[in-house]
Parts: sequence; structure tokens; C-alpha cells
Amino acid sequence: MAALTVLTKSLGYHCAKRSKISTFSQNFPSHNSRFQTLRTLILEPSLSESVKLNRLSDYNSGIVEVNLDRPEAKNAIGKDMLSGLRHAFEAIDRDSSARVVMISSSVPKVFCAGADLKERKKMTAAEVHSFVNYLRSTFSLIEELQIPTIAVIEGAALGGGLEMALSCDLRICGENALLGLPETGLAIIPGAGGTQRLPRLVGKSIAKDIIFTGRRIGGRDAMSMGLVNYCVPAGEAHPKALEIAREINQKGPIAIRMAKRAINEGIEREMVSALDLEEECYEQTLNTKDRLEGLTAFAEKRKPIYTGE
Repeated sequence: MAALTVLTKSLGYHCAKRSKISTFSQNFPSHNSRFQTLRTLILEPSLSESVKLNRLSDYNSGIVEVNLDRPEAKNAIGKDMLSGLRHAFEAIDRDSSARVVMISSSVPKVFCAGADLKERKKMTAAEVHSFVNYLRSTFSLIEELQIPTIAVIEGAALGGGLEMALSCDLRICGENALLGLPETGLAIIPGAGGTQRLPRLVGKSIAKDIIFTGRRIGGRDAMSMGLVNYCVPAGEAHPKALEIAREINQKGPIAIRMAKRAINEGIEREMVSALDLEEECYEQTLNTKDRLEGLTAFAEKRKPIYTGE
């Protein structure tokens, strides 16, 4: 398989001054040798060293990866990481070339351990309230992105970590995954969307069981209850997510955005209004170059080349 080139950017979009950019290349093996890549790193001032934004190129152009990298705290979300996440997704929201987003971790055996409780202990009640509100709005920003989002879960996804995954369109986990919302054990409740997104995904009764008990769910059980879309052998979640992202990336970008809007908004409406929304979204795909390209490619028995126009 031809090597991929990945543009990795630390986030520095709001920095007034930018330091000199240096570049270098290195072999960077993925979770599976079939997906070994060549990465070029562009080093810039960063809002958070624990969040990296990787833009894949070549035939993966359009796939963007947000990588969590705070090994000393098992990717626990503190103020610094939250700021990095916020700016990463704001940057993606502004990027018209982005078509699919993957959220992954570079820390072995953990996706995200939830909130940084050591930092939380030093906060006042007002500061906690402000932090959780910002966390909730950041996860809503992920959910409201027009393009598909995929959570790549290896190991623990607990508390805010699971809430972040719940804000994504798809979740792919390894068999070693442990998912849960343990907040009631700390005398609080999930406050970043967990009480609302979980029951919408798995049903009210199962959501109550998970939240009331705070129990941890293994990867296979998570798939059987609909909490994740795919469960693969440990260590293979990233290659599977990349496979799915590639499949999505080959489809018409406008069609994907309209399908996401029709599903997300329609599920909240009664049927007549939801079907009106479907019609509105369908109409957005009619007068596009991509629709004509799809018909032409079908007639010529070749793969379509979509441009998002």
C-alpha cells in the first residue's frame, strides 16, 4: 500500500505571533502494519500540547484526526485540554476541505479517563459550573459539525470521555474498551450530555442502569446494546475507523452533510415535519455537479470523483 502523508498541526490559530516553522519526516507505524504511514510534522505554537490536529493527505485528503495526548493523566480533561479541544473543533468547523473527523488517543489502553479530578478538587463550585458548561457546549459543537465524526476507543472511555464519544456520529472500540458514566459514585450526575445522549442511543432503561450503577461496559457488551457501532480485536479500532472514514470520504460530501442533517434534526420532529425536512435536504443535492458526476460515473462504470460542488 502506498504510504500516506499526514500533515500534523499543533493548534495555534489564535496566537498573535507564530514561531518559525520547522518540518521533518519520519516513519510512523499505525495500529496495523497495513496502515503504516509517512507523517510530516509542522511545528507551531500550540494552545494545548495534549491535543493535536492531523490532516491526512493524498487519497485520504479530507479525513481529519483529533488526537488526545496527555499520557501522565490518562487523557483526563482539564482546562488546557478542553481549550485545545474547543479550538480544534472550531478550526474543523471553519475548514471547508474537511469531510470526516476521527477522535483518537495516542495513549495506550485509554481513550479518555474523564474530567481531571485533581484539577477539579481545587475549583470553587462556581468554577466547576463554568467548566462543565464549557465542556457541554464543546461536545455540542462536535455533535453539530456538518461532517461525520468517529470516536476511536481503545481502553477506558469514562465520564466526560464517554460523553465526548457520545457526541460523535459513530463509535468504534477494541474488545479491551471499558465505557461508563461513574459520576453518581462521586455524588454528581453526568453533566456534559450523558443523561441526554445515552438514552437517545441505547434507550431509557439501559441508560438508567448504566448511570444509576456507574458500572463499566466492555466492548462486546457495548456493541450488543448499541452503544458502539463496531467492536474489533484490541488494537484494531484505529484501522477500522480509518477504513470507515475512507468509505465515507468517497461519497458525495454534500449528500453526507444533508443526510446527517436530515437524521439529526428529523429524529426530533414528528413524522410529517421530518419528511418535509428530508425533502428540503434532498433538494439541496439536486442541482450539484456531484450528482451529475455520480450518474456519469455509473454509466461509465468507474468510481465517481466528487468535489463537493
